[in-house]
Amino acid sequence: MEVRSENNIQQVRSDKFPSQALHRTRLRVWFFRVCSSILLWTCLVHIVAVAELWHPRLLTGFTGGVSRITRPLPDFQHSLHAPPLLAPPGNYTSNGFLKVSCNGGLNQMRAAICDMVTVARLLNLTLVVPELDKKSFWADPSDFEDIFDVRHFIDSLRDEVRIIRRLPKRFSRKYGFESFEMPPVSWSNEKYYLEQILPLFSKHKVVHFNRTDARLANNGIPLDLQKLRCRVNFQGLKFNPQIETLGHKLVHILQEKEPFVALHLRYEMDMLAFSGCTHGCTVEEAEELKRLRYAYPWWREKEIVSEERRQQGLCPLTPEETTLILQALGFDKETQIYIASGEIYGSERRLAPLRAAFPRIVKKETLLDPSELQQFQNHSSQMAALDFMVSVASNTFIPTYDGNMAKVVEGHRRYHGFKKSILPDRKKLVELLDLHQNGTLPWNDFALTVRQAHEKRMGQPFRRRVIPDKPKEEDYFYANPQECLCEGTKCEAPGESSNATMTE
Repeated sequence: MEVRSENNIQQVRSDKFPSQALHRTRLRVWFFRVCSSILLWTCLVHIVAVAELWHPRLLTGFTGGVSRITRPLPDFQHSLHAPPLLAPPGNYTSNGFLKVSCNGGLNQMRAAICDMVTVARLLNLTLVVPELDKKSFWADPSDFEDIFDVRHFIDSLRDEVRIIRRLPKRFSRKYGFESFEMPPVSWSNEKYYLEQILPLFSKHKVVHFNRTDARLANNGIPLDLQKLRCRVNFQGLKFNPQIETLGHKLVHILQEKEPFVALHLRYEMDMLAFSGCTHGCTVEEAEELKRLRYAYPWWREKEIVSEERRQQGLCPLTPEETTLILQALGFDKETQIYIASGEIYGSERRLAPLRAAFPRIVKKETLLDPSELQQFQNHSSQMAALDFMVSVASNTFIPTYDGNMAKVVEGHRRYHGFKKSILPDRKKLVELLDLHQNGTLPWNDFALTVRQAHEKRMGQPFRRRVIPDKPKEEDYFYANPQECLCEGTKCEAPGESSNATMTE
């Protein structure tokens, strides 16, 4: 029997099944072409990406078509969670290291951080991630990364200023180095920092600002620095993922029901003790607040006449006063109200009239499971961050005192489209409240006058008030950062009429 070679066998098979052999050959060619195309496109995309990073304009005319192919479709961009492209780091010679210790509550520290980044940029300094206040009334042990996304903070500003997590070892006390410590002068402008602070770095290399509140002026600052303050505030300072996640959950729960009011009821023990306001308190409570004021040496004013301060509009509205004002403004029993605050002084006894008038009052403690808030307990700044997120997102924001949180939230709401923020004129309101409560001013007249007094106090665009030589009395930059808001928008003086459309 004749034994056929392998080639002969293959030939016979091919002759016998010519169509199958041809089909297999075509499949091989097709497969080779597909693989080659994929490989070539992959190489091309990588080459373009590297070229754009190396020299963004090198392939400008060519990459337009490629980018349309490789860019994700809009509907999928949010689900991909791709990290944002980083701007190239700034290229400048550092004149030294700036270390800062912030003082105050969350929003006082927030504004200070924005100022310190701006000072570091002005003086070409390397900024160390700020230290947060742990010694104030709240004794919050939180570090920067416990509240803010530190990686985002560093990366998002790297084209403006170099920020590092900690000083190099050679500048540590372990090696016998002592930084120069000082508080800069309050409300200082560009000239002060260039002429008096910058020379210190030639001698000391590291300067430590041990107080940072209100150390940069509201006005008279170059436009590029004002816009940098906004960039840090609105983009660079992002809460860490734990706070962001829970804050968004709170907002979602509230919005699912219906529009809601965020009421920043600043009737807490520290505020009352600091301000000396005891209207509505018992004699025992007034004495307790006075003892607390004396216990803190940095609260300099000790002897305060509460009623005089109240008549000047310098006290936070009480829960009882707030109830009447909300009713006069037209809010009814069906209004959903989120109370953004810590523990109200006098607790449920003082809240009773407000709850009776507005039964749909909620707080983070009532909307969330206790286990969700457990990690934030005893961390007042982290709890305040949750209230901050809800207040910025609310349909209407009403603060009962114009403290740091009220001002910074107001500025954020302006930035997000001049959202409705009713800013009480407390001096006028106290006068009206007293007239109504002693029977002189009937309810209808009281309500009408309250509404008229606040027609131009709802977050409309206007220009900051400048008072030469009285920076503390000027309008606060972070409440109305007009340099970042008014391009293409009519910002008017407070006394002028406003045609701006408010977001309800």
